[in-house]
Amino acid sequence: MSDHSFHGVFPYLVSPIGPSGDISEEVLTRLCDDLIKAGVHGLTPLGSTGEFAYLSWPQRRRIVEIVLAAAAGRVPVVAGVAATTIADAVSQAKAYEDLGCAGILAILEAYFPVTDEGVYRYFKAIADSVSLPVVLYTNPNFQRSDLSLPTIDRLSHIDNISYIKDASSNTGRLLSIINRVEGRMKIFAASAHIPACVMMIGGVGWMAGPACLAPRQSVELYNLCCRADWDNAMRLQRRLWGLNQAFARYNLAACIKGGLHLQGYPVGDPLPPQAPLSEEALEEVQRALHAIGALPEKTTSSS
Repeated sequence: MSDHSFHGVFPYLVSPIGPSGDISEEVLTRLCDDLIKAGVHGLTPLGSTGEFAYLSWPQRRRIVEIVLAAAAGRVPVVAGVAATTIADAVSQAKAYEDLGCAGILAILEAYFPVTDEGVYRYFKAIADSVSLPVVLYTNPNFQRSDLSLPTIDRLSHIDNISYIKDASSNTGRLLSIINRVEGRMKIFAASAHIPACVMMIGGVGWMAGPACLAPRQSVELYNLCCRADWDNAMRLQRRLWGLNQAFARYNLAACIKGGLHLQGYPVGDPLPPQAPLSEEALEEVQRALHAIGALPEKTTSSS
């Protein structure tokens, strides 16, 4: 396995797809380039904000190809692998390694509940199938079968399972994970955890959709945390929290895509049967973006 060190801000990218199912390649390329120029530390296609559950395999693969071409080696690309079966997950992971991804974000989809042993075998199979570092993804709010603390502990002993991204919104759970794995895995948070607090307890960054809309502010927050400038970090964190509060009331993909439209990226609507934001909700997102300096003053919600 090649040397690696993932840290900092990894935006969960949207998947800009038109009504016919075609990917808006130019828009995705421009978004990736602008995010890199804003200073983000990596890119994560096919996370939750990427609507992976609504995409076909050819769409998923093409999105990863576009992101890799746009990144052009400037930042690591950590692609989401999500499946209900081990065979499908392993096939995806191998394909992304062959394409040139720097890491895998491993997600378990489940229709029937899966035991802890089944969860362990799923993630272990992904790690065993590639030489890349693997980031475990846990989100008990949306996953029918999630990673328990004992299972996380077991998986932390597998050499290339090097990171975990916890989106539970429970910072206490993150501290429990940190204590349990004893440095064998590094911790990425979601923005819902209040990232500055996660950095204070030992996290290395966050993977989150809102970073697509506020990359410069997110990078500034990360840099303040790295300098242990906690007073200024918390001032900025309090400002950014308004964006999270707006997003908590609506569909996440709809919020990110709606916000990106306001910023000039025609990424399309969330994929059906999800609905786009109402005009009232879009205005709320607009106000939140204005409040953190992520929109020009004269931008309106009309498109």
